[in-house]
Amino acid sequence: MTASAHPCDPELLAQVLRPYKEHCKYLKSVVVTSVDGDVSTQCEFAIPESCYIDDTGHLNSVEVNICYNQVMYYTVAAAVRWKLLADFAGWTMEDYWKRQLPDILIARFESTFRRPVNPRAFRGEFAFQQIQRRAPGGGPPLLVAHTTHRYHDASGGRCDGKATLAFPNLPD
Repeated sequence: MTASAHPCDPELLAQVLRPYKEHCKYLKSVVVTSVDGDVSTQCEFAIPESCYIDDTGHLNSVEVNICYNQVMYYTVAAAVRWKLLADFAGWTMEDYWKRQLPDILIARFESTFRRPVNPRAFRGEFAFQQIQRRAPGGGPPLLVAHTTHRYHDASGGRCDGKATLAFPNLPD
């Protein structure tokens, strides 16, 4: 068994979150783990105040999507930097930064709330389940990644889900 853990790199986190407005930087810390090529992330979030609505008192679907984006972007950047996934082995960090916003697409996203999650302090998990290289209709190749995400708080709040990512415009 080959395993490695990569604790939060504050510089990488700051770069990943650079596109976000200051009050929308919810991801606070991250640990990315690779075990026999399976990559997952444990993280901590805090949302002091919703960026778009009056306080609901619980994590909502818009905030879950923002949290997902942030942990997913960090995990992909970490996979590129530390060569954690074979599908990103040929990427450089320059390739990643060039593609972070325009070429990492959420093709499908779902989340299920089991119990309300306190948005002020909660933990999350992200994992790659499967990555496939495809060339639909004989067109240019793209990566399709199936992922899972989960959020929970100290009081038993819980939300989990799945998302499918598409990575078109792959580096040469």
